Amino acid sequence: MSRSVEIRDIRNVGIMAHIDAGKTTTTERMLFYSGFVHKMGNVDEGNTVTDYMQQERERGITIVSAAITFFWDNHQINLIDTPGHVDFTAEVQRSLRVLDGAVAVFCGVAGVQPQSETVWRQADMYKVPRIAYVNKMDRVGADFDKAVQSIVDKLKAKAVPIQIPIGASDSFEGIIDVIEKKAYYFDDEESKSGVITSEIPQEYRNEVEMRYSSLLETLADFDDEIMVKYLNGEYISVETIQKTIRAATIQNSFIPVLCGSSFKNKGVQPLLDAVVHYLPSPLDRGETQGFISQASQEIEYRKPNEDEPFSGLVFKVITDPFVGQLSFLRVYSGKVNVGERVHNSTVGKNERIGKLLRIAANKREEVTQVFAGDIIAVPAMKFSRTGDTLCAVEHPILYEKIDFAEPVINQSIEVKTSSDQDKLVEALTKLSEEDPTFRFFNDAESGQTIISGVGELHLEIIVDRIKREFNVQTKVGRPQVSYRESISSEVIQEGIFERQSANGKGQYAKVVLQLSPNERGTGNTAEISSEMSQIPKQYFDVIIQSCLESLSVGPVAGYPMTDVHVNVIGGDFIEESANEIAYKIAASIATRDGCRKAHPMMLEPVFSVEVVSPEEHIGDVIADLSSRRGRIEGIQQHQSTQAVEAIVPLAQMFGYVTTLRSITQGRGSYSMKFYGYDIKV
Repeated sequence: MSRSVEIRDIRNVGIMAHIDAGKTTTTERMLFYSGFVHKMGNVDEGNTVTDYMQQERERGITIVSAAITFFWDNHQINLIDTPGHVDFTAEVQRSLRVLDGAVAVFCGVAGVQPQSETVWRQADMYKVPRIAYVNKMDRVGADFDKAVQSIVDKLKAKAVPIQIPIGASDSFEGIIDVIEKKAYYFDDEESKSGVITSEIPQEYRNEVEMRYSSLLETLADFDDEIMVKYLNGEYISVETIQKTIRAATIQNSFIPVLCGSSFKNKGVQPLLDAVVHYLPSPLDRGETQGFISQASQEIEYRKPNEDEPFSGLVFKVITDPFVGQLSFLRVYSGKVNVGERVHNSTVGKNERIGKLLRIAANKREEVTQVFAGDIIAVPAMKFSRTGDTLCAVEHPILYEKIDFAEPVINQSIEVKTSSDQDKLVEALTKLSEEDPTFRFFNDAESGQTIISGVGELHLEIIVDRIKREFNVQTKVGRPQVSYRESISSEVIQEGIFERQSANGKGQYAKVVLQLSPNERGTGNTAEISSEMSQIPKQYFDVIIQSCLESLSVGPVAGYPMTDVHVNVIGGDFIEESANEIAYKIAASIATRDGCRKAHPMMLEPVFSVEVVSPEEHIGDVIADLSSRRGRIEGIQQHQSTQAVEAIVPLAQMFGYVTTLRSITQGRGSYSMKFYGYDIKV
């Protein structure tokens, strides 16, 4: 079997945005115009392809990222529709980790919103090239230039429009392509050929020329040919401009901005053209860096072609009612066939590829072979989890894992009938395997089962899934904040472990540590001082590991510690009495005793909150946030509404939606994202 599509014609693309910016609607229109579906799905009607979970259709939001493959202009597009709600940021993060490009969708009225900034930062972290799509140009208050300016100001991006809207709000009729200098109008009916090309309206011609000149000035920085021709007033072909935009976009130096109204079926076909023209193929992204093994720091590279040894990254695991566990895999190099054995280099075990499934949201198509650049699903893998590397048995490589946000909110959960206890544990185990930001544990003191997540909605969805998918009836307690502990001063502490044994040898170890506060948000770190020579190097790893493990329980209330730096500065060594266990215990004693002396303190999670409210209620909103120990960061004017930005402790935000509705007579809305930890007062 050979490739059906050349790797240069593959686009692995994600759609990312703030909640309610129109990601899923845009995806549905893409599927319709590409011929993948014959009737457009609608979020409000609960019949979309990518929002296939019952909870997604009921709430009208995306909860899990959905992968789907379709074709446009002889190109294969592997598209992932990601959630916009802050509680499901991990879904965006693990998708961006394996994607080659992204479409960032912005609301034409609100522009850049808080979650837009979060997903943009994640795309920056993984160096994902992207194009911007200003959606909802038909909405009252839509302002294209203001939305573009918010991308420039808030995201510090070189965003340049390559399209402009014809009209706005109720008068939005179509778009003008600045490069080709053509106007596009769209058939409002559900017609796949609904693009009508026309001359630019007279009143827009001066603006288009101005935008065209501005675009060329920007592109002249990236291409000498354009610079020379532009300065000499020579003709520059559309192909040259598009080639330069593509190169600059792939370098993450340029963001082409498009516009439209996906709900009104305007602008989606040119957006698909832009995905093909400007976003990279796996070839453009180049070789992928990994390591030979867990122990080795020797770097290994794999090129995106089928002649290389097979390698790929598991970026998502779900529990499927028909096939059990389903692992989503991005293939970076080589090819793999059904029936082959592959090596999981993260856990050091081999897996057998029993089936390969091409995914269309919740539908699957079996294939016998996949190649570099593909995104595929593999059922019934025994050992593989999110972030694991799969590779050829004879050619090991290990790719960088995905780091996820820590849970900040806890809730007790119990079954209504004791016979369901085993089913609950099974459900929680499967859900924690699926979702790296969800955890559960048994509280030793109370005997309760505690579930942990990143937000109230996150845990609400988990509990709902336990009821629907696993048929377990549960009762839950009130949400509780997951606090942290840290230290506020520097101490030097020694830890000594000494034990006599019957043979007279005994065990002895002494470790001297310097504990100091880390910068907030850094996490825990540990190192061996370069001047420390008293302890042999063979014990270094076990000492470091023990120090970090000991920080999992704090001295104040038993919460995990964070932002602590441990420096091993000395110790003692007696050859006949030394062993790993002795040094492990000595390091643990020194760490715990040192934390108790270093003026420990409690930290609480705080969130960045943006509240949008009509002007007449803004005073009440500010007063309420202040009463919740909120720190007001700023107020921005949005036409008839104002947006208040504040930093508020999570403990004060439970049930806030009810209060906000009461204060603003149901007209206010808010969004929040994790900001960090602060001292609990």
